[in-house]
Amino acid sequence: MSSRRGLSLVLAGSLGLTMALTACGGGTTRESQAQQPAAPAPSSSAAASADPSAEIPEGLKIAFLPKQLNNPYSDIEAAGGKEAVEELGGEYSLVGPNDASASSQVSYINTLIQQQQDVINIAANDPNAVCPSLNQARAKGIPVVTFDSDANPDCRDVFINQATTEGIGKTLAEQALELSGGSGKVAVLSATANATNQNAWIEVMKEELAKPEYAGVELVEVAYGDDDDQKSFQQTQALLQKYPDLKAIVSPTTVGIAAAARYISSSDYKGKVAVTGLGTPNQMREYVKDGTVKEFALWSPADIGYLAGYAGAALKAGQITGAEGETFEAGRLGEYTIGADGEVVLGPPTTFDASNIDQFDF
Repeated sequence: MSSRRGLSLVLAGSLGLTMALTACGGGTTRESQAQQPAAPAPSSSAAASADPSAEIPEGLKIAFLPKQLNNPYSDIEAAGGKEAVEELGGEYSLVGPNDASASSQVSYINTLIQQQQDVINIAANDPNAVCPSLNQARAKGIPVVTFDSDANPDCRDVFINQATTEGIGKTLAEQALELSGGSGKVAVLSATANATNQNAWIEVMKEELAKPEYAGVELVEVAYGDDDDQKSFQQTQALLQKYPDLKAIVSPTTVGIAAAARYISSSDYKGKVAVTGLGTPNQMREYVKDGTVKEFALWSPADIGYLAGYAGAALKAGQITGAEGETFEAGRLGEYTIGADGEVVLGPPTTFDASNIDQFDF
């Protein structure tokens, strides 16, 4: 089967979801960490050679632990995971905190170990805080798949990445350049200060902005809305008060981009300050229609969860160990190949604007 089939354009039918979103926690990749996690404890899948022909057993208990519950973005990811688990004939469970703090997931990991889950899929709130518990799970033969936001590679088996860190960071820089008109002050409205994916994307964005072709663009501040709608709204207001000549706000989190667009759409800054970043079509449609937002980007959140579900089952069955070059089938998404450091890339993000946004429903 073709890899990455149908990933860059995700229509309503492929998602099977019709959700109007008002907020969401964006998240994806690894960053370099100053702290070192506990020593790795390889899972049973990593201790043996892969057997691509191994059968996935019925009734696997596959748990999903997103950054936080009741977050529309995370809910879509989890729904994709549930779809995969049901296709595989497994038992799906969803647990998680109501906040996205660094250590809030640890107790849930410990509970999943006690429940003897067969697979743990987690979008890590912090790359290192979850590592000791994840390695305890792996030591008991429970494979760990990170999705959307990675943990340190030493404490998981496979990471499902939405797109490459470089690709997303460059996209954010390009949006800043285009929407600022090639010069002027721009600001970033991020999620939490410790969000693995946000920090990695922003670092690449900074590297891009340091290049000669971006010489006219000045990144004046990275603000944090903590993936909270009201705080992100207030941070937008604070940025505009501090930098009244701001040209653009780039928000690589769906909570932040929606809050920023909502503030600017009803202010005197509409038409003067551009808003872009990562959002969902249903969430951002009204702001595209009213001219507040010209363009933004995202991938399919449901497909991230779906791919994680299949990767976890393949690990538990022994079809893969997480080694570079191994391949596995992921249902309707086709075949995937594991890259360096156990990373699997879903596919390129899609740019949404007035010309195509009505083609999407998620």
